[in-house]
Parts: sequence; structure tokens; C-alpha cells
Amino acid sequence: MGIQDIIEGKRQWREHRARVKALPPDYRIVYEEMQRYFFKVGPIDLPDGPLLPGIVDFFEEGAASGQGVLELIGDDVAAFCDDLVKGARTHADAYQESLKGEPGPAGQ
Repeated sequence: MGIQDIIEGKRQWREHRARVKALPPDYRIVYEEMQRYFFKVGPIDLPDGPLLPGIVDFFEEGAASGQGVLELIGDDVAAFCDDLVKGARTHADAYQESLKGEPGPAGQ
């Protein structure tokens, strides 16, 4: 990864954050919770993948149509998040795989 890649990534992230800040307050709160959830258990390719920008697109469309955020995603935000990443390799999967791996020096 070169310096240009880092600069481009930061530029894209700033643009993304500006779009999030422009959302209505209820959408922004739910988005922030979803992002926090995804950073803990979400897909491994989250920073480079289309998931977060896609959620912002979805929320912008919902806000433009006058719908409330819970009308779009339902009352169970975690279940909505889980459905979005169904089948993707997550940090939780990687952790579970590491537990099944070879025992380290302490386990021998």
C-alpha cells in the first residue's frame, strides 16, 4: 500500500463521514450503532467493502422518502445487521477459527 492509497482512503472516508453527518438525527444514531456493531463482529473486508456506503445510500433514500429509520430496517437493528453480513467471513469467524487452531506454547 503506497502513500497515494492511504491518502485516497482517507479522502473517501472523510466523504463518507460527511454523508453520515448529513443524515437526519435518527438515521445518524442508528447508523453509528450499526457501524460500531460491524466494527466488532462484521465482515473482515468492512473498511474496503461496499457495505457501509451502501447503508448510507439506503438511509439517504429512506430519509428522502420521508420514512423513519425503523420503518426501513425494523425494530431489531442487530438482526438487520446480521442479515446484511450473512455468509460473509466475519471477525467473529476468524476468532472462532483461532480458538480451534494449534495450541500455543502455554497449551503444550
